[in-house]
Amino acid sequence: MFEAMPPAPPAPRQAVSNPRVAVIVPAYGVAHLVGEALRSLQTQTLADWECVVIDDGAPDDVALAVAPFLTDPRIRFFATDNRGVSAARNRAIAETAAPYVALLDGDDLLRPAYLEQTVAVLEREPEARLVTCNARIFGAVPRERPCMTAPQGTGDGARGSLADVLDRSFNVYIGSTFRRTDFNRVGGFDTRMAQSEDFDFWVRLMLLGGHAHYLDETLADYRVRPGSASAIGERMLLGNIRVYEKALGKLGREPEAELVRGLIAEQRQALAFEHAVDRIIDGDTRRGLEELRAASDLVSGPVWKLAFATWRVFPGLARPLLRWRRKAHRRGGAFATVPDVATVLPAMMGAL
Repeated sequence: MFEAMPPAPPAPRQAVSNPRVAVIVPAYGVAHLVGEALRSLQTQTLADWECVVIDDGAPDDVALAVAPFLTDPRIRFFATDNRGVSAARNRAIAETAAPYVALLDGDDLLRPAYLEQTVAVLEREPEARLVTCNARIFGAVPRERPCMTAPQGTGDGARGSLADVLDRSFNVYIGSTFRRTDFNRVGGFDTRMAQSEDFDFWVRLMLLGGHAHYLDETLADYRVRPGSASAIGERMLLGNIRVYEKALGKLGREPEAELVRGLIAEQRQALAFEHAVDRIIDGDTRRGLEELRAASDLVSGPVWKLAFATWRVFPGLARPLLRWRRKAHRRGGAFATVPDVATVLPAMMGAL
């Protein structure tokens, strides 16, 4: 269970002259939550940080929400026209000078030791391109849970390779920390990416060589909001495909190129699966089920086999079941997992 944040310490009398880390806080549409994020920043055990909160044309009054925190000279606020989160992060990073950069979305939280531990890794491991950690997922989800539940990557569980990051066997939490020099080398966040811009950035960092480092501690809290970008599966799949296509263009004859080709094929199959689900939900059950069976390798298993067998006899059950699955996913539930069907199908069968 998450414990309440301790009271924020008194603000320093002057700004840190040589901050060790810059914390970047995009705050579009989260005026009611950004105060919690900033209070979590003020509880950090590493105190020599600088922070830029950036409002890129938000519809709510972020400036008013941030104003009480500007008495802390480590915190600054900028407002820009709306050009997306990548442009907002790039602008905010350009306004800072610290050698390390940490991301904190305006609706998320940091645990007190987050900055101290992530910066320490970068200081002692020159080959670490980024440092990530575990986090509690909370908010518009069926239940609170950790982001990571298994060792990360294919090695020692703490270090991930480029291939590990590409195939997601090493997951990178959005609130991660990296070097400013590396940010500059890859050209920052790609402002052309409408989805998966963070994944694209991690991949481009890893293309520099070195490894990603995972701290097996819950050092942050990730909030899922209803309708948030993190809950829109098809757009994320399209974003992932674009990330892989960009990576493939840089890999040439590197061994990871074949891995990326396979990942592109998998993502396209997943996208076809979701399009088939859309067709069924929209009422074209016959054609949608045909397309769903063509992509059925994505959800192989006894429960899905039972579902497909049931839908051959009772095709009308497909629409309510898949509508439920899509609704659960919008709330931040698992994506196309067997338990989705296992939870609902027996009850529907019993109602026949």
